[in-house]
Amino acid sequence: MLAELLRGRRSVRRYLDRKVPRPVIRDILESARWAPSPHNSQPWRFAVLRGTSARERLASALGERWRADLAADGMPAEQIDRLIGRSRERIGGAPATLIISLTWADLDTYPDDTRQQAEYLMAAHSLGAVAQNIMLTAHAHGLASCWMCAPLFCPAVVREALALPAEVIPQALITLGYGALEPPVRERRPLEELVLLDI
Repeated sequence: MLAELLRGRRSVRRYLDRKVPRPVIRDILESARWAPSPHNSQPWRFAVLRGTSARERLASALGERWRADLAADGMPAEQIDRLIGRSRERIGGAPATLIISLTWADLDTYPDDTRQQAEYLMAAHSLGAVAQNIMLTAHAHGLASCWMCAPLFCPAVVREALALPAEVIPQALITLGYGALEPPVRERRPLEELVLLDI
């Protein structure tokens, strides 16, 4: 069962115009809170965007920031327009979007930068487990999803666009919905290429 879920999940970027039931989203978030975390700190906070205006506000804010970054990189305007248009469609076209944020509230604090950075990285790693739980549970419910890391590049932009509390640091967003298509299976590297040591 788990192996089928793991292998069957895909990143889907287009969705049907069909709402995701609230109990399903609640079940997805319930699975997220059971992810492992450093010292059982559970340093995640979630924002659920079901309404069109909230998703469009977020897409617009992210698009403006990304446009400035890409222009500074020297990318041609027409290419920038294409990329931002696709990104806006992904966020705006999803019936639901989940924002995953980190909080320092229950993490350990250290007097030196090395251990404090390790503490932050442990919390950030646990966010990956949260995202995996979300996407697998969504898949188990017959939903499609896509993990986007845009908030990692501009957490303050996301926080301001959605009026999130100052103490949270947006890290990722996951779009959810009933998939309009099923992407092909993307090959994975052979296990022999990935295992560095087996002694």
